[in-house]
Amino acid sequence: MPHVTVGSAGADPIEIYYEDHGSGTPVVLSHGYPLSGRAWEKQVSALLAAGYRVITYDRRGWGDSSQPATGYDYNTFAADLDVLLAKLDVRDAILVGHSMGTGDVVRYLGRYGTGRVAKAVLLSPIPPFLLKTDDNPEGAPQALFDGFIAAATADRYVWLKGFLENFYNFDVYGGSLVSDEAFRASWNEAVAGSPIAAVACIPTWLTDFRQDLSAIDVPVLVIQGDQDRVLPIGVTGQRLSAFLKDARLLVIEGGPHAIAWTHSDQVNGALLDFFQQ
Repeated sequence: MPHVTVGSAGADPIEIYYEDHGSGTPVVLSHGYPLSGRAWEKQVSALLAAGYRVITYDRRGWGDSSQPATGYDYNTFAADLDVLLAKLDVRDAILVGHSMGTGDVVRYLGRYGTGRVAKAVLLSPIPPFLLKTDDNPEGAPQALFDGFIAAATADRYVWLKGFLENFYNFDVYGGSLVSDEAFRASWNEAVAGSPIAAVACIPTWLTDFRQDLSAIDVPVLVIQGDQDRVLPIGVTGQRLSAFLKDARLLVIEGGPHAIAWTHSDQVNGALLDFFQQ
């Protein structure tokens, strides 16, 4: 299996697993918590059929990547992505992130610039800044995230099940847009991830991306469901245009957090339209 080494933990290398298929304009897909690059399967097939080179990867701690005890912060995630893009010599790429993956994309662009990147897409975004502070009154209180950390620490399995239920709005879409089998596959992927990462990733959700966003000078498409329970659109997607130079927002009616799965036809159509503009 293809891996790229991004660091070390003692004598052991820290490796990021990736898949690289097709040819043409490269599209790099960064997945959300608590899944892996496999979460993009409905996008990979559509993009390959449309003639794109499609690259997926597993964030450290998840999927087939290494599961180190450290490095769960957005500076490190962006550095991992930078190593991968350099290894594959990706140019004129389109970066696409979902959920936590949107932070990878935004921090990468903020720190490393757009020399390798032509466009970006943020699905169910985590930026601009989730924490409520004096200069960010739209955010959520620290106590909410402290509760998430406590729940994930106390019983990771219960925490992940509840998270995925909100991820898919399973009470609404279970048995229709999300089969029991698809939910079970996500559960299996989530619990196979690092127990350390399952907890350590939660504080990263409070990263302030506002400065990164202001540095982005390529077109950005934001796609989000209006029924996103994990990252409500009013505190995330609807705020991004104030920070980005060239942004457009597509709202998917009834869409949960996991729109790449539940509303894949709409998402894929929007991606291809944006890529071809």
